[in-house]
Amino acid sequence: MTAELIVFLALLGGAVFLLSQGLFVPAFGADARMQRLLKRKLHEIGAFETHSEVALLLRQKYLSDLSPLARRLESLPMMERLGRFIEQSGRQVMAHRLVGLAALLAIGALAIAWVVTSNWMVGVLAAIIAGAIPFAVVYRERQARLERFEEQLPDAVDIMKRALRAGHPFNACVKLVADDMTPPISREFELTFADINYGNDLRHALLGLLLRVPSSNLLAVVTAVLIQKETGGNLAEIFDRISQVIRSRFRFGRRVRTLSAEGRLSGWILSLVPLLLFAVIWVTTPEYLPPLLHDPTGRKIILAAAVLMGVGILWMRKIIRIEL
Repeated sequence: MTAELIVFLALLGGAVFLLSQGLFVPAFGADARMQRLLKRKLHEIGAFETHSEVALLLRQKYLSDLSPLARRLESLPMMERLGRFIEQSGRQVMAHRLVGLAALLAIGALAIAWVVTSNWMVGVLAAIIAGAIPFAVVYRERQARLERFEEQLPDAVDIMKRALRAGHPFNACVKLVADDMTPPISREFELTFADINYGNDLRHALLGLLLRVPSSNLLAVVTAVLIQKETGGNLAEIFDRISQVIRSRFRFGRRVRTLSAEGRLSGWILSLVPLLLFAVIWVTTPEYLPPLLHDPTGRKIILAAAVLMGVGILWMRKIIRIEL
């Protein structure tokens, strides 16, 4: 494998990774802005404060069951947050193992690229791309799981609404959702029902559900239940209106995605055209590229082009993406 091919594959992989993370973020997933909003709302209603002591005890019990090395790795900064991120993706893997896999992939890619090309720039680029793959996979699975949860939420609200009108208590309504629906919402509601059934307070159980599934639609449902518990009212009627709002939001979101499909396709084309031209020139005129790849100035030009391409992809993402 020649150096030209390695450079082309590295640039192609980097561009596709940035495009997949930038232009095709699910329309109903919780983006960074929505995450900040939800975090602020959770602080306002006391979710983090009410769960801090319980979470600390569970965390200590979790760490005590690990080996000394794994316990030390899991105690590193940001591991708890990464573990929650992995849990939201539905995967059963420890945070330090995911980090270790990313490190092994990065070291392996760096070694292979250095042996083949003897170019540190290509090696670092390959290591970054390879190391980001496990996190990108978890991120994609998390986004898909959250999107699937929000798609199921209106049906779950309808089930609870009908059960309430039939005279069932709220915890029985949660159990009906866990029994009648499919994952991921059935799994989350099953955990919530178990939390309530084992004697935990309803407020704590619902806030735990909201912490596991950061969703603005779920926040509306949980807030409605907590307010109705304190002030009274017809919860079935409230659920009916919430279900209608969520379904309307989904219809609007799908229409937005349809109208913005042309812009996302243009983003793919504009980002991949330079790499396709690179491949065409490499195949048709092989003697044209070696001076660019072997000369120090040419390498700086390639690095600058890659940086500018990344900036362009992020800029197109900002233009195309419409927050709902």
